[in-house]
Amino acid sequence: MNWQSVNQGGEKKTPDPVGYPVFGSSGDTLFLVYSRLGSLTPEDRAKRISQRIQGLVENDLYSSDSLTIEEVEGGLDVVYSDQIIITISPSDTVYYQAQPRELAERCRATIDSYVRVYQDEHRLGTLAMRVGLALAALLTAVGIFFLVQAGFRRLAAWVSRQDRVFRNLSYRNYTYLTKERELSLVLQLLGFFKWFLILLTLYLLLPVLFSIFPESRDWSEVILGWVLQPVRKVLRSIWEYLPNLFSILVIILFMRYLIRFVRYVFKEIEDEKLEINGFHADWAMPTYNIVRFLLFAFTLVLIFPYLPGSDSPIFKGVTVFVGVLFSLGSSSAVTNMIAGLVITYMRPFKPGDRIKIADVAGDVIEKTLLVTRIKTIKNEIITIPNASVLTGNTVNYSLQAEQQGLILHTTITLGYDIPWRKVHQTLVDAALATDSVEKEPKPFVLQTSLDDFYVSYQLNAYTRQASKQALVYSELHKNIQDFCRDRDIEIMSPHYRASRDGSEITIPKRELGD
Repeated sequence: MNWQSVNQGGEKKTPDPVGYPVFGSSGDTLFLVYSRLGSLTPEDRAKRISQRIQGLVENDLYSSDSLTIEEVEGGLDVVYSDQIIITISPSDTVYYQAQPRELAERCRATIDSYVRVYQDEHRLGTLAMRVGLALAALLTAVGIFFLVQAGFRRLAAWVSRQDRVFRNLSYRNYTYLTKERELSLVLQLLGFFKWFLILLTLYLLLPVLFSIFPESRDWSEVILGWVLQPVRKVLRSIWEYLPNLFSILVIILFMRYLIRFVRYVFKEIEDEKLEINGFHADWAMPTYNIVRFLLFAFTLVLIFPYLPGSDSPIFKGVTVFVGVLFSLGSSSAVTNMIAGLVITYMRPFKPGDRIKIADVAGDVIEKTLLVTRIKTIKNEIITIPNASVLTGNTVNYSLQAEQQGLILHTTITLGYDIPWRKVHQTLVDAALATDSVEKEPKPFVLQTSLDDFYVSYQLNAYTRQASKQALVYSELHKNIQDFCRDRDIEIMSPHYRASRDGSEITIPKRELGD
């Protein structure tokens, strides 16, 4: 840029231009900048060029061959690698009275000469300083190592003395974590954390040492990249996944409270506080379990697209593989589950009922979707698949026992010479004398057949103790024997053959005569 002023005589005069120095690291002036460049003033240009030359001085790997001149539109650039050190514009050549190429060569030579001379003069001191920094880093790492060792020894000793802090962790009568085991786990965690700090110190020491010396600075970046790049990738993935995670949390919270509401409704039905026509109270919890399972499955379907890696071929392949295994290996289980659902809504029995399935009789102690467990009168636990229960016949002794009573029946055969009215009364009296036999409705007798040599009498008696059938039958048979003997009735059942030799064992006294 040209400066002009007017003297007293009216003649124009060109004043001396003002130049701003470009300084080196030692404060020496390398050259002056006189002109503007775009929006940058000469002073701004000089400061920026000084800073860039300072960067070249600090570059221990500086090479003169990398300092080149490149032509650009409207001027020339002095460039080191990809960094522009100074731009020579046409306005700069006016003050130096030189061609652009010549001026650029002079600037390049000045900068190159200064950088090489300065680095040669300070090379020994720089090397000594770097060795000192390396020793300081090593001593710091050793100090940290000993401090960590001593600190964790004291911490472990202090933790070992805290007996009151550790307690046995138990669930009912099972202790799954003792005090000694808790202390051992804490000490192991402290040891793990100690070695983590030591390894972290060593890991950070290596890039620090490598960064001190210019020949190994590239190694420093590589070592730091081994951990920093995966950490950055993980943090970036977490940040990008946050919207999906928020969507999953919203779905889970909504489904959680929906399931609670559904459970509340079915609990009210089970407690018979809420009545729905045609829906029995004992259907409530099984139906709730089915609805809850369907809601869980629906929740999984909604969440699946938001899971990380759900679109990957590996994830899809594993899902298909698991589905095939489940389909092939659970055919019988699915059959029993469906049978269990059908049984639930058929309501043939409930836990506690005395039932008979095929040739198995006993009390129902458990009814699940897969199996039904029965406890026999001999304390045998028999597990029956629900598919077998569904395809067979089930006899429920308890269903009507509490309301109308269960009819127990037994048959005896007596001769034609005994009046049937006497037999009826004897059998009814024997039944009434039996514990657990109801007085009302009154026991009754049926004559089921008139055979060639005897009459079949069937005694029927009501009881509400369906689970005590064996005891009631035993007591009833005892009373029948006693009452028949006391009333001189000879029992001919099932078949009885004896020689009439006058023995009192089989012949009533009245039949023997005087």
